[in-house]
Amino acid sequence: MIPDAAPDEDPLEQDAPDHAADDLAIEEWFLSEAERRNPATDLRLFSTGNLVEPLVDGRGYFKRLCHELGDTRPGDQVYFLDFRGDMDELLDGPGTEVGRLLGDAAERGVGVFGLLWRSQPRWMKQSEEANAELVRHISDHGGQVMLDARTRRVGSHHQKLVVIRHPGRPERDVAFVGGIDLGFSRNDDSEHRGDPQPMEEFPQAYGARPPWHDIQAEVRGAATYDLEHTFRERWYGSSVLDIPSPIRQLYDRAYHASAMTGLPLPLPEDDAGARPGTHAVQVLRTYPARLRRYPFAPMGERSIAQAYRRAFRRARRLVYLEDQYLWSAEVAKVVCDALRSSPDLHVMVVVPRFPDKDGRLDGPPTRVGREAAVSACMEAGAGRFAIYDLENRAGEPVYVHAKVVVIDDVWAMIGSNNLNRRSWTHDSELSIAVLDKERDGRAPQDPAGLGDGARPFARNLRLTLLAEHLDRPTSDGPEIDDLLDPVSAFDAVARSAAGLQAWYDGGREGPRPEGRLLPNRLSPVGRGERLWAAPAYRVLYDPDGRAWRDKLRQRT
Repeated sequence: MIPDAAPDEDPLEQDAPDHAADDLAIEEWFLSEAERRNPATDLRLFSTGNLVEPLVDGRGYFKRLCHELGDTRPGDQVYFLDFRGDMDELLDGPGTEVGRLLGDAAERGVGVFGLLWRSQPRWMKQSEEANAELVRHISDHGGQVMLDARTRRVGSHHQKLVVIRHPGRPERDVAFVGGIDLGFSRNDDSEHRGDPQPMEEFPQAYGARPPWHDIQAEVRGAATYDLEHTFRERWYGSSVLDIPSPIRQLYDRAYHASAMTGLPLPLPEDDAGARPGTHAVQVLRTYPARLRRYPFAPMGERSIAQAYRRAFRRARRLVYLEDQYLWSAEVAKVVCDALRSSPDLHVMVVVPRFPDKDGRLDGPPTRVGREAAVSACMEAGAGRFAIYDLENRAGEPVYVHAKVVVIDDVWAMIGSNNLNRRSWTHDSELSIAVLDKERDGRAPQDPAGLGDGARPFARNLRLTLLAEHLDRPTSDGPEIDDLLDPVSAFDAVARSAAGLQAWYDGGREGPRPEGRLLPNRLSPVGRGERLWAAPAYRVLYDPDGRAWRDKLRQRT
């Protein structure tokens, strides 16, 4: 139990609302307590009455975050988790650097609490120095921010979360969760010309200013408190076994790393009456099983993976995915099983054209995993599985960093997790599943035919993303009529991508066709490379974070 809760009452340990009071579909789409398989956590199973707004691409998210941070005043609280943070990244123009905004907030009396992944050094193409610089800056200005090294070997803290609380102004409370780090390269918009502040050592195929596609969710309502609860679990989630060697303690102290935080957080506020919208939200996580156990997940938690499995079993017409990766036999099996069990199901995936690690040594392992997964899905789908990559109107490849899934225009997930075993078992991840209580009146009103009905949040999210990728207006109108029906949308994307590919194959004669999606053609892995790339992929690039007892029992 989190130690800062009042002894007789924990507002975050309330029972979930009565299902029938909001939507019976919750029982079909959301995980049950037993399916979450983590009795050690006291995270609420789900909440209703929330308002969730997708923020597509970093520019929109950073602008909203900048405004919300600027609205804080003494006594307010900011909690954040991050994989990478760059102190000088601008959120919304000059003077809005990440480090400056958070440092200024701490100086004016806002409680700023943060955990950044400790990471590895720059020579390993990681962000240890950048994260440490941000931590030192905020801490020097009065914040309580630390580097968190409590991961499994070759693992990372991959959660991306900001929660802003306003005691006395609960209507202003907000959380941002998804795939966007507070770092370089993320501040791009729908035109995808790239962030003016690009990260270093990115594959040359994306140019000096890599175009970047991503998504974050803005959350208001009771789910904000559940997301804060996830932060609190990690903050207090150390044990005496986490104390490193004396040499490591000296090194970590210089970087403000901490294996045992111990610092008290403000007491959590009550979320009674926080129902600004119609969205039910289930907070989902991944934590690995560790020898030095997390008290809130001693055998790990794999609720993200379980949510995928449950939702894919209910899929009937269209699964729309955007993801940084598509690796692992475990992920491919979930997709293949759904395609084989539902003969009318179509699956559409948008991925990067080139992996983020594409050198002579790190490229083959990343490609061998996707090659196997995609081949299996293609075989199972028999024309109902399609995979695309993205470019901007100038023909430059866009790095797809988004992690989003929409199933049958009913259920949607936005978060930090990728489609690989690492994200499902080994790294720390954080996502939300969203189910809108309202029904969408546009035809087809029940695409899957299961009685769930299309929901505005999921449908509008899918249409917004497809409209951007197909160069269509994002407003509701005849320009997107052919995208409403799942199968019609699948075919429309296929025609657009084929037309653009034909234009390239024909020497780019005539005007460039509308649309930015192309059939993904990953370069194959040679036979000699495969001998070492396949084991490197399984051990280092896509490791298994399950407990040994779960591996031996083949428990997913």
